[in-house]
Amino acid sequence: MTISQPLLEKIIRDAGEIALKHFHDLKHLNVEKKQPRDFVTAADVEVEQFLQTQLRENYPQFGFWGEESGQSENQTNRWIVDPIDGTHSFSRGQYYWSISVALEMDGEMVFGAVFAPALNDFYCAEKGKGAFRNGVKIGVSDLDELNDAMIGTGFACLRAYLENNNLARFCRVAQATASQRRLGSAAVDICLVADGQLDAFWEQELNLYDVAAGALIAKEAGATVTDFQGNDGIFPKQILVTNGKIYHQLLTLM
Repeated sequence: MTISQPLLEKIIRDAGEIALKHFHDLKHLNVEKKQPRDFVTAADVEVEQFLQTQLRENYPQFGFWGEESGQSENQTNRWIVDPIDGTHSFSRGQYYWSISVALEMDGEMVFGAVFAPALNDFYCAEKGKGAFRNGVKIGVSDLDELNDAMIGTGFACLRAYLENNNLARFCRVAQATASQRRLGSAAVDICLVADGQLDAFWEQELNLYDVAAGALIAKEAGATVTDFQGNDGIFPKQILVTNGKIYHQLLTLM
């Protein structure tokens, strides 16, 4: 694989500076609705355009799939980009939002980076080489009792007005765990599992660009990544990420 992690980190951190410029001037930020409860800002568009330009210039052999611009040529080997995961949080001045960049080759994630600029946390992983936060290797928690666990989730499903909308599932899990978090960025939430700050995370009705990078980072940190039936892999419509030790306890509640 012909990629340079230092170069990619610089590109993604530079994209983070663009996002922070808008984040520090939110009163002038243009916010629009793509559909009910789904927001896009000028920052999303500018960050994605920057990433697309830089990645194409440095890696012209790879295609591009961005949340805002869609899919380009060569979707066999491609960058998968969410310019700001957690746009609503971003637009309200909250810190839990991120830039997510993954490289997929022949259907397999081989590189992933999630940068949370407001927290200055840069998570990255390359397949088979471990996961890191700000250059320090990370790993999942050792907690093995579900009733002591801190778990995270989200409710993207509510935007689709689905009958199977995670509310009943959340109530089951909340009753069985010690603490629950809903931070607003699936990419960050998954990285928090990788870093041992959360013991598990699940969500449904997401898109691949929301979870591609985070899922690789989590796997490289020792996490399990499955759907709600226990099938191994990245399933954005049903994703369950755990430290492995509470996996079976949590799977029964899905």
